[in-house]
Amino acid sequence: MLECLHGTVERITFHSEESGFCILRTKVKGHRDLVTVQGSAACLSVGEYIECQGQWIHDKKYGLQFKATQLKTILPTTLEGIEKYLGSGMVKGIGPHYAKKLVAAFGEEVFDVIEKTPERLMSLEGIGQKRKEGIIATWAEQKAIRHIMVFLQSHGIGTARAVRIYKTYGDQAIDLVSENPYRLALDIRGIGFKTADILAQKLGIAKESMIRAQAGVRHVVQEHCDHGHCAVERQTLIKASHELLEIPVSILEEAIEHEVAEKNLASDKIEEKICLYPITLYRAETNAAHQLKKLLGIPPWGEIDVLQAIPWLEGKTGLTLAASQQAALDKVLKSKVSIITGGPGVGKTTLVKSLLMMLRAKRLDIGLCAPTGRAAKRLTETTGLTAKTIHRLLDFDPHMYGFKHNQDNPLPLDVLIIDESSMLDIMLLNHLLKAIPLHAAVIFVGDIDQLPSVGAGAVLSDLIQSGTMTTVRLTEIFRQAANSKIIVNAHRVNQGLMPFVHNDKSNDFFMIYADTPEEIHTLLMDVVTRRLPEHYHCNPSRDIQVLCPMNRGGLGSHCINAELQKALNGSAEPKITRYGTTFSPGDKVIQMTNNYQKEVFNGDIGFIESVNIEDNLIKISFDHVIKEYDAHELDELSLAYAISIHKSQGSEFPIVIIPLATQHFALLARNLLYTGITRGKELVILIGQKKAIGMAVRNNREAHRLTKLAKRLQS
Repeated sequence: MLECLHGTVERITFHSEESGFCILRTKVKGHRDLVTVQGSAACLSVGEYIECQGQWIHDKKYGLQFKATQLKTILPTTLEGIEKYLGSGMVKGIGPHYAKKLVAAFGEEVFDVIEKTPERLMSLEGIGQKRKEGIIATWAEQKAIRHIMVFLQSHGIGTARAVRIYKTYGDQAIDLVSENPYRLALDIRGIGFKTADILAQKLGIAKESMIRAQAGVRHVVQEHCDHGHCAVERQTLIKASHELLEIPVSILEEAIEHEVAEKNLASDKIEEKICLYPITLYRAETNAAHQLKKLLGIPPWGEIDVLQAIPWLEGKTGLTLAASQQAALDKVLKSKVSIITGGPGVGKTTLVKSLLMMLRAKRLDIGLCAPTGRAAKRLTETTGLTAKTIHRLLDFDPHMYGFKHNQDNPLPLDVLIIDESSMLDIMLLNHLLKAIPLHAAVIFVGDIDQLPSVGAGAVLSDLIQSGTMTTVRLTEIFRQAANSKIIVNAHRVNQGLMPFVHNDKSNDFFMIYADTPEEIHTLLMDVVTRRLPEHYHCNPSRDIQVLCPMNRGGLGSHCINAELQKALNGSAEPKITRYGTTFSPGDKVIQMTNNYQKEVFNGDIGFIESVNIEDNLIKISFDHVIKEYDAHELDELSLAYAISIHKSQGSEFPIVIIPLATQHFALLARNLLYTGITRGKELVILIGQKKAIGMAVRNNREAHRLTKLAKRLQS
């Protein structure tokens, strides 16, 4: 027999924005103490009134609780409840301070005032036109979002993405989602195909319908591209789609044909096998190859006599160039498109600086760029010239959602140098090449032995493999660099040798062995929070970067982040929790996706300056530039006390710590460890099992990415 329970939410002990599951401490009439209610609700705020149907249970650990099978929220009616509700931060512009003022002024009519006569709000001190408009807009938005969330919840889906659904579709959200729920997986970051598929089935879309088959095929292609491929073999696509959707192969083959006909996918042969590309990647790859061939087809912009220029250069810089560097200079200066590759300490920076001096002496317009902000900043520091991120160089326009520099408005350059080219994915390469004038020379600089790009493609590898452009590989480690154990050991790892260590204080490379993952975790926490700050007088948040082989597990970045946040910044206030993560002033965060409007890009690291609970606003400093985030945008961020080695590409940190355990076996590879070690500037510490370090050093099997750029360049 189900019972009914009514009460006011006093505290939200737990609420999963994904599933809707919640544990609430509730004030119920007739009960002296707060009642614990378990249930499921789309969205909740402290102060709301809830109506529940369910039954009482006795939990062994937590005692008597009410388990609700149905839970409905209602706007509060008591003054105390209204104040708590408005002060919870759910309405931008009303925090605890203004909630008290509003309730004191308007009492139980406050909701009607906000909705029907909002001009009355301005009679209160501190509420002007701007705050009033913010309150009205957020109130309307919250009503719409609540409506969407209740709709999703009623179909068995709880989601933290309702704000994004509303922002993307507006008031048409429910109509559009009902018509084609699979559009959620395409348009809303954070909602995957499986979530959309559950909703589709609830809405009555047939299992073998063409709309489902096409959505499933697109999803499988995208999953492969998320792992770095530009395409997927047709037979692999059919097999994976069949396993996912459990529908006949004939329907899947028809779905693929529809996707190609509708220009969502493109079919092409790679290594004699029919493959399917997402249309955007197909166009990017074919266009990039076309642009490069056009550049290569035009003679170089004019030769420099390197033999005559060397004495002048050495006189200007005080450096003596090695024979290998002189030969490299000669090759690059005679080429229209060239590549400079090599590991740390082999003179890439010296070579680039020498090139720049010679090119500037010829009064040429030179552009310097890199894929990430940190890499661009480092290039600026080493060359003394301004380097930009590729996005800033191309000048992204958020209104037209495209780059201002393109084939119709090329960059005003004679030479472009692109550093950290191993990070280039095919989409970014395409945008960049479209904006390079045909008379210009292009120089790619990067380390081919590092991890490939996070995005699709194997650009640097493909360019070298094509054999169509001048490639200079530097291998000689220079004397000054040879004094650094970081550089020596990076090269040892790259050659398949174990790092060489003398653990004395003068070294810049240490290995601390441990037997178990638990011991690695304990050592890591002690090294970051106590030993390094005591011995090196460093700031553990700003100077130390933990780099993890993976994100999940006890030694993954997610778990270590939670522990380090608690140890290093646990007492900071105020706190704001969104999408399962708590953020406070002083927290170190990383941007997880490109945000062109804010000009903050995937991999940028910043520090939270302030959290405004009243306005639900968070200010974050990225390289001393302050960016504002609404609370609903916090899913773009993750804590960054620990990040994955993949995310660290293009960055350098004063101190790097890498935990390695055999539980990471699936990801332990030579290029992963090599990339991690080369991120350290002053000190690198490996903490792990000797066997795990050995596994990484020995594993030189690179995951082959399905691309056709090299072949297109050769044809």
